[in-house]
Amino acid sequence: MELRHLRYFVAVAEELNFTRAAARLHIGQPPLSMQIRALEEEIGVRLFERTQRRVTLTVAGERLLQHARAILSAVDDAITDAQRAGRGEVGELRIGFTSSLPFTDLLPDALQAYRRRYPAVRLQLREMFTPRQFEAIARGELDVGFVRLQADSVPRGIVLREIARNPLRLVVNAAHRLAGAASVSFRDLRDEDFISFPADLGTDLPEVLRKLCLEAGFEPRIVQTAREATTQIGLVAAGLGVAVLPAPLESVRMPRVRYVPLQESEAHFRLAVAVAAQPVSPLLRGFLDAVDQMCGSGH
Repeated sequence: MELRHLRYFVAVAEELNFTRAAARLHIGQPPLSMQIRALEEEIGVRLFERTQRRVTLTVAGERLLQHARAILSAVDDAITDAQRAGRGEVGELRIGFTSSLPFTDLLPDALQAYRRRYPAVRLQLREMFTPRQFEAIARGELDVGFVRLQADSVPRGIVLREIARNPLRLVVNAAHRLAGAASVSFRDLRDEDFISFPADLGTDLPEVLRKLCLEAGFEPRIVQTAREATTQIGLVAAGLGVAVLPAPLESVRMPRVRYVPLQESEAHFRLAVAVAAQPVSPLLRGFLDAVDQMCGSGH
């Protein structure tokens, strides 16, 4: 049995007239009659009672009509869904992002722009440090990542699109000697106690901090580590040391904390969108286009 046989049957069943059904199907009446007889022979039951004056459905025909409509509707839905998938309008997109990104407009604006264009796509969001995102993209567990990096080195098989640059800020207690400074240099921080991320956490901020301190002529004295940036800010508020964090975290406001710009030109991070270096799916293409348009509008 072919789908066209079901379509022929439904047309006759709904019209209860072979002439009108043939016109609806854009075929001749004799071929239509032959196809209906062939269908009846194939399934072994009469589907229609025919007289010179009228055509009616048999009990078997009424039952088949219910199933035929459901089958044809499901086929149409499957075709429509496949077409939408081919255009990137349905499916699931897995997105990674670094912890400071929600403190900027980039992530919420990108997601809103994409959802306006593709409301049927499911979004799965995962907060991950940049190296973990690279690993997940390489394994096929993420489709795209919003990553933060300072160096130009990128793992093999990963392609980046830079979308912004974030400076670093020195986070100090409000009573600190540098709290009121317009800006500071790492040369001014030689005797400071630093609060940082654990070295094994998966962020390169500890390495960046050490690099900048070494370039200023000293090894940073790490007195406390914390896995969350907001925890580090809280420890600064408690007077336990200073921290160096991305500028978007300035939106975390605590009465006893100040954020001071750094003078070093290299004290910044690049924000980029990372994807696998392979043909981009229609689903991912739609998201990258939304990000490009958002960044082109002034982000």
